[in-house]
Amino acid sequence: MVETICVCGAGTMGSGIAQTAAQHNFHVILYDVNEGMLNKARTAMESNLQSLVQKNKLTAEASAAIMSRIQFAGDPNDCLADLVIEAIIEKPEIKVSLFNQLSEVNHSDVVFATNTSSLSVTEIAKKVIHPHRVAGMHFFNPATIMKLVEVVATPYTNQQTIDIVTQTARQMDKTPVLCQDAPGFIVNHVARPYYLEALKLVEQGVTDFQTIDTLLEASGFKMGPFRLMDLIGNDINYAVSCQVYDALGKPNRLQPSPIQKEKVQKGELGRKSGIGYYEY
Repeated sequence: MVETICVCGAGTMGSGIAQTAAQHNFHVILYDVNEGMLNKARTAMESNLQSLVQKNKLTAEASAAIMSRIQFAGDPNDCLADLVIEAIIEKPEIKVSLFNQLSEVNHSDVVFATNTSSLSVTEIAKKVIHPHRVAGMHFFNPATIMKLVEVVATPYTNQQTIDIVTQTARQMDKTPVLCQDAPGFIVNHVARPYYLEALKLVEQGVTDFQTIDTLLEASGFKMGPFRLMDLIGNDINYAVSCQVYDALGKPNRLQPSPIQKEKVQKGELGRKSGIGYYEY
């Protein structure tokens, strides 16, 4: 039974996962080597909870109780938990190093879950000391709101690990969907044409991104592809496109967009940088 969750990485996803876990009565350790990121995460969570209080969706007492369940840590020796969820930089060697480091300070049954959106969970797992205790636990942004969690199994993952990750997702009021490790898992594989075809229309001069967003939102999509890429972050979205493209043998239909590549090079990442396809 999971009582304590250690979330590694205090960025947007990590802090969102940590807040969600604390809201559902888990004790949470939010770990980051960068003290500034921890302070920023604390401020963001306090602001999010205060907003819920102002909307009468949460009492001030409940908000305080949620924050009291979160421990902010900069020392890996403090990362003692039943479940470790990493949401750090998308570099497999760094994720592997983190899991192996934390396996030395934790008990023998701790489960390691990676929030990677497109890296091979199998490649990560096979380099971790106990690969049977590694799975994917892919949340979607914003983690406090989006219900879906992809639970990714590798050939090494045992059933107990899958059960723990799945049950924890349910306890966090999420909808877990089990899938086998594959490029882009389910959502990021299926969603590639939504972004890439829209980008191609702009590249070819057929129309502009605002028109595409307006038409797709009018036809029932909650967010057009360009607004959605700005929300996700062009750096993350472009990296996923590149990873899926490479992993599937570089088919022409999935070739990453030069428009998005240029956005990333200019630092026009979307909401988090203040400018992407739109200004914020």
